[in-house]
Amino acid sequence: MASKRLSLRSRIFLYMILLVVVASILIAAVTIYQYSEQSKDYHKQRLERKEKQLLSSINYVLRHTTYPITTENLGLIFKDEIYEIANNLSVGFNLYDLGGTLIKSSKPSFENNSIPNCLSPEVLNNLNQSISKHFVEKNEQLGGDYRSSYTIFNDSKAKPLGILNVPYFEDDSFSNAELKEFLVRLGYAYFVMLLVAVAFAYFVSRFITRSLKTISDKMKETRLEKHNKKIELKGASQEVSVLVESYNNMIDELEESAVQLAQSEREQAWREMAKQVAHEIKNPLTPMRLSVQSFQRKFDPKDPNVHQKVEEYSKTLIQQIDTMSSIASAFSNFAKMPAQKNEMLNIVEVVNLALDIFTEDYISFTSNKKKIIAKFDRTQLIRVVTNLVKNAIQSIPTTQKPKIEVNVNSQDENVIITVADNGNGISEDNSHKVFEPKFTTKTSGMGLGLPMIKKIIETYNGSITFTSQEGKGTTFTVTFPKE
Repeated sequence: MASKRLSLRSRIFLYMILLVVVASILIAAVTIYQYSEQSKDYHKQRLERKEKQLLSSINYVLRHTTYPITTENLGLIFKDEIYEIANNLSVGFNLYDLGGTLIKSSKPSFENNSIPNCLSPEVLNNLNQSISKHFVEKNEQLGGDYRSSYTIFNDSKAKPLGILNVPYFEDDSFSNAELKEFLVRLGYAYFVMLLVAVAFAYFVSRFITRSLKTISDKMKETRLEKHNKKIELKGASQEVSVLVESYNNMIDELEESAVQLAQSEREQAWREMAKQVAHEIKNPLTPMRLSVQSFQRKFDPKDPNVHQKVEEYSKTLIQQIDTMSSIASAFSNFAKMPAQKNEMLNIVEVVNLALDIFTEDYISFTSNKKKIIAKFDRTQLIRVVTNLVKNAIQSIPTTQKPKIEVNVNSQDENVIITVADNGNGISEDNSHKVFEPKFTTKTSGMGLGLPMIKKIIETYNGSITFTSQEGKGTTFTVTFPKE
């Protein structure tokens, strides 16, 4: 998910640490591989040197022997010389005939039990097939560190005489100890390097993302309805500078758009207001016109009831004129609220006073405290309460037993006023229009009551919300701070 993705700073930090760790592992692996290859080369060369020394000594004995140089006489030729050669060169070896049968061994007789008396067909085949007439066998039974070298040696006329076998043990204990010690030292070095890399990665990632964080913070603060400051960054990289320039250009365009939008909204608001005023004024003008036309047609000065008819006509005109006056007052109040006269009020007392103008006995009032002190304009608070209660009364159908509950509570540093009714409720389609000017579900009225209340409450950094169910009723909740 997007909320779980790592930040750029975290990714730079982790990648740098990962790079050091991977480099450490690779270097350790290369070191182990290098030691292994060096060890193999060392043992191979050492075994070859031993073979050359042995072959040189064997050829020397063959040149100075008094016995006929044949495979059958190898046991006599090297009867004593084999021990002397092995002792001089510090190398144990065995001599086999060309058929793979043991002729002589440099080991004492009681150790001969570990030496095969006959070579396996596999060894002979590999030896004979080899161009160099040389074969090295790994002795798996004694472990992978044991080798057996087999070489066919010749007489002075290049005629094969026998097979030289050199057992060899690859002792890597010293090399392994060196490798272990080196890896330990390398581990310490990389541990220190890792700590340095962590600190370095932290500061580098912080430096790289500092400019981006500045841009991000500015973008979060960007609002269409307010003046936005441009970003000024010194020493930023070319990529970040391009981003900053794009942001500053966007701010310029945004301000131009905001001015155009505000102008358009004002013009639209005045157009809507003009339409509403014209509509509301036309409503009383129509019956006034009809009354005048009717009076004009039917007026008879000789009519004995002329005074009564003039009085009825006058009452009708005065009633419509009063309606027009209330319309003008309502729009005036909505457009410009009277100056606030904030004072410390007992909210419980003021709300209770506001309810005294209502004669309906189904209106109940409760409070969790007898005295809740808060700063508010008395007249505006009364206006808020009376408007909400009037709306509640008008929302209850005549076919239903009415019930309205007004409650005042103190919660922490806030005052909460609720007005609940069991009226028709508000449909989901209309719920988002409730606080819009000129919206109303009643057959009369201009739909300015709730927008006016909302404007008053927001002046005190408060809020007004509602919950409603169709056919069951609506509850309006007003919340504002005590100070």
